[in-house]
Amino acid sequence: MKQLFRLQGLPGINALKSWGRLGMVLVATALLAACASPITAKVTSFNQWPADAAGATFSFIRPADNLNDLEQQAYESYVQVQLEKIGLKRAAKGQVGRFQVDIVTGSTTRDRKYREAVYQDYYVYRPPYRDAAGNVFPGFWAPDPFGSRYVGDREVTRTLQVSNLRLRLLDSQGSTPGKPHAVFESRAVYEGDNEDLPDLVPYLVRAVFDGFPGQNGRVRTVKFDSKTGAMVSQ
Repeated sequence: MKQLFRLQGLPGINALKSWGRLGMVLVATALLAACASPITAKVTSFNQWPADAAGATFSFIRPADNLNDLEQQAYESYVQVQLEKIGLKRAAKGQVGRFQVDIVTGSTTRDRKYREAVYQDYYVYRPPYRDAAGNVFPGFWAPDPFGSRYVGDREVTRTLQVSNLRLRLLDSQGSTPGKPHAVFESRAVYEGDNEDLPDLVPYLVRAVFDGFPGQNGRVRTVKFDSKTGAMVSQ
């Protein structure tokens, strides 16, 4: 009889262990997926890009109280790489280029409310049964073979980081002296988990220049692989 009960108890114990291992695997998978989430930026651009811009010079607009800001200089270096890719070149030190580049960055937080599905894990009672040999096996509780069940929705509030980059290119050619006119304006916005702004700016800059100068007023979503930095979709 002791042997009988030991045998009948194995299915329930093994089932619980299997479900426990499965739960750990699912949790680990979810955590890895969260870590691997792409960096997403929404970009809106407007332009009147001149046809004779190739080979022209550019310089950066920097307020007098920001002349020696190393963080700003780092952001300018990211933009310089992209401007050189489209055929512009930086003006000599101390000189103002044909195009003047205005960069503004910022970061804040906001709460977003949304509804998420709620699932409940259930255990079901398996009644006693008799096998073909006449042995009687008592009932036991085991995880529901159909898995978790949907029981409704709940409202969740999530705090999001909102980081943005605004870039303007001002053309002095054909403008009133000292009053260059805008020929390109773009804004890239990141909304998501907390990330340091300096880590995000390189992605935002690349998003702004993707497909430069782009279509007026079109809102684009640009995604980057968070591990490799490669652009994965747009």
